[in-house]
Amino acid sequence: MVRIPGRETEFVRDLRSPNRFLVSRAVFTDETVLAREREEVFSKCWIYVGHVSEVPKPGDFVAREVAGRPVLFTRNSAGDVRVLLNSCSHRGAEVCRERRGNQRRFRCFYHSWSFNNDGQLVSMPDEEGFPEGFRKEDHGLAQPAAVGQYRGFVFLTFNEEAEPLTDYLADAKYYLDLTADQAADSVGMIVQPGTHEYSMRSNWKLLAENSSDGYHAIPVHKTYLDVQKSRGDQIAGSTDKDWKQSHAFDLGNGHTVTVKQAPWGRPIARWRPSMGDDTKATVEESYRRLVEVHGEERAQLIANLDFNMLIFPNLVINNIMAVIIRTFYPNTPGHMNVTAWSLAPADESPAARRVRNESFLSFLGPAGLATPDDNEALESCQRGYQSRPGQGWNDVSRGMDKADPPNWDELQMRTFWRRWDELMGGKA
Repeated sequence: MVRIPGRETEFVRDLRSPNRFLVSRAVFTDETVLAREREEVFSKCWIYVGHVSEVPKPGDFVAREVAGRPVLFTRNSAGDVRVLLNSCSHRGAEVCRERRGNQRRFRCFYHSWSFNNDGQLVSMPDEEGFPEGFRKEDHGLAQPAAVGQYRGFVFLTFNEEAEPLTDYLADAKYYLDLTADQAADSVGMIVQPGTHEYSMRSNWKLLAENSSDGYHAIPVHKTYLDVQKSRGDQIAGSTDKDWKQSHAFDLGNGHTVTVKQAPWGRPIARWRPSMGDDTKATVEESYRRLVEVHGEERAQLIANLDFNMLIFPNLVINNIMAVIIRTFYPNTPGHMNVTAWSLAPADESPAARRVRNESFLSFLGPAGLATPDDNEALESCQRGYQSRPGQGWNDVSRGMDKADPPNWDELQMRTFWRRWDELMGGKA
């Protein structure tokens, strides 16, 4: 067991002899905490922007908010990925008000300044009206401090002193590789068309916890498990029987993962009766393709290792009955916006894609059999915190005495909170 020194701050009590881990409930309700998070967490970490498959051709762009800031995720004319801040260098208006498309230039509707997809100012009305010394090259669109990508996943940071992305990702790269390897390198993975966007009346850190919390699965997602059982899947309804080879790991830099072999099917290559007899050949063909591309040993790993991963602070990759990319960002201490996408092999057959979409939407979609349960649980927590505003402590101690805690213990939450507290400069 790794020996982590105890720590007791204004927000976290990480205690020893006996082990106990407590988180102040004030961190979920306090406006000053959120202000510090925006400065110390979201402005300094690497934050997920999008997947390269969303902008496949030169000129393609997607406009979205990343860490609360409007950005343009695009490819320039040479085919290189760019991230530009969506705010005109003249008076600040958005230079693009479309959600997505393809264009060589972004033109601000306010005064018609135009920028290419490298962010350079290329034209403006009445240029001669500006004073001597005015240079267009000094007025390009602002950009993040750095942009990086790993296996198609694109991140940005606003921190001039940030470590390289590959260092920041640490051991999370292993699980990003497992995700990307569902497809051959020659075709890659793609974000499927369509985006899930919704909001929740709860603190963003509750979703960071929930996304890899195995302890709640049996009581909260009973309906989903009962439906799968009624369709023929072997589901016992208990954590120790249904989650095989279950573990939780600290991946470094606040990133966490829980791994297991779950009772449900996986469209990439693990058929279960609930998927329907007519899909069995399709799923088995997916497995044959994995073996052909990666060999038997890695194919087994890709097909059968379910994992829920949080890349700190706000990116979730859940590679379970389908693959979801999910991000979330706070608006207030008690309200967040959530965005999610489905990731799939680009060369998946129409039959296999149908199986994937049904698996994805039945559990992971915002109107599925599980996501609404999670949303209600987290909103219930947020309402409960009003019983004693700014007071009380959450207990996150489960599994602290174990050398190898399973996914239904809470090592993954403690990993998140230790990194969060470090960045927030928690005072003793």
